[in-house]
Amino acid sequence: MNRRDFIKLTLASGAVALMPTYTYASTLDLEKISFSANENNAQTILIFLAGGPSQLGGNLTNLEEIKKRSTNNYGYFKNITLTKNACWKQAGGDAMETLMENGDMTLFRSCYSKKREKTHNKAHGMCSKQNQRGSQDPQSGGIINNLAKILHANDVIKSDAVMPFVTMSGENQFYHDKDRTLVTDLRPIGISSSFSNPYKRERIYRGSYYKYGEKKYNKEHNITQPPALNQHMNILAEKTNRPGKIREVFTKRGELDDFINKIKKSKTPDLGDNAYQKNNFANTLQAAVKILVSNADTRVITVGTGGLGGWDQHNNALHYVDRMNNLFNALKSAMAHIKAEGKEQTINIMVFGEFGRNVNLNRANGWDHGNLQNFYLLGGKGYFNHKGIVGETVVEGKKGRIYHRPKEGTYWFEPFSIAATFYKIYGIENPEELTGGHGVIESIFS
Repeated sequence: MNRRDFIKLTLASGAVALMPTYTYASTLDLEKISFSANENNAQTILIFLAGGPSQLGGNLTNLEEIKKRSTNNYGYFKNITLTKNACWKQAGGDAMETLMENGDMTLFRSCYSKKREKTHNKAHGMCSKQNQRGSQDPQSGGIINNLAKILHANDVIKSDAVMPFVTMSGENQFYHDKDRTLVTDLRPIGISSSFSNPYKRERIYRGSYYKYGEKKYNKEHNITQPPALNQHMNILAEKTNRPGKIREVFTKRGELDDFINKIKKSKTPDLGDNAYQKNNFANTLQAAVKILVSNADTRVITVGTGGLGGWDQHNNALHYVDRMNNLFNALKSAMAHIKAEGKEQTINIMVFGEFGRNVNLNRANGWDHGNLQNFYLLGGKGYFNHKGIVGETVVEGKKGRIYHRPKEGTYWFEPFSIAATFYKIYGIENPEELTGGHGVIESIFS
């Protein structure tokens, strides 16, 4: 995350420490939420595939029919090899098979929205907003914002928790706080894959320190050398400000600077053949795992897929193959990393987007927006019962627009059930209160 993104993200939360408190009408009725503390100790990495990726990487079960009915020839991809579970070998399929064989992942093939189908809603902005808020209610907060308020209200997360929520994907609707009632210290902290430290203060020395008339202060505090700028700022904060928020901010900033540097220097275990590849996304995912392993206070980290390229592939979909391959090789490395640290019981990874794509290869050799996507759920073995493959699909539609639908009589769920499942593992017993009536993905708990 660059400096501009971090400043945009944190301006509002930083300002709260310096401004009067205002009262806003709340859109989250905590009295309706049934909460029961559990021993999951869950931590989550949420990976949002913005742009709507094709589901074909994890589902080629209908390939022959798709080939027959598609506008353009699927020979465009040159190599489409099916794995034993009909994943796309060249598009991350081998890594998917390894993750499922090890009991580390469930691949849900039928995350489908009947509600959107009725309203013909396949717009990026609206669908991203709804999936990241876990609801079609325009008044809803983001799912992480809601979780933070509920855990704080039930004394699970204290206001002084260190980095409870981290974004490695900039601003997004996961953190949307419509009523602006989230406690300042629970707002997300932005960190980059290289651990560019937003709390760092350069150790620039002030040679002209004495000319500011502070000799008496120096003598009282046994300061014999001009201090570094960061030390000078602490001195001024203590000297100028009365006890309270501003002085606390300076103190905490120093603590977080040291804390992040400690995580940055932590070593990744030797993962052998599962070592992370050298690309930006793999670096980001590795950094996310390091944070969770090093800090029990961090509950959720959001990660984008910067460095892999976009998923809105209306044309030239050939690039999809490499993107999926890089994505799932990184996920395989992340699970090996998590297991090497002994955290596979508590850390989970959720991978989804705003929607999937139809399966007609159009005249520009791409796929247009669809309404069925795969949901990939990894880890969290202390509370998830992984099943490998869940859900079956059929191909419907006419030439020019063919698409996947859940097979009649088989299991499927609305995308809002992803949010319900997320809430459930953190102790929310009636997540449907937050998701417009949509319950959890039952099969992952049975």
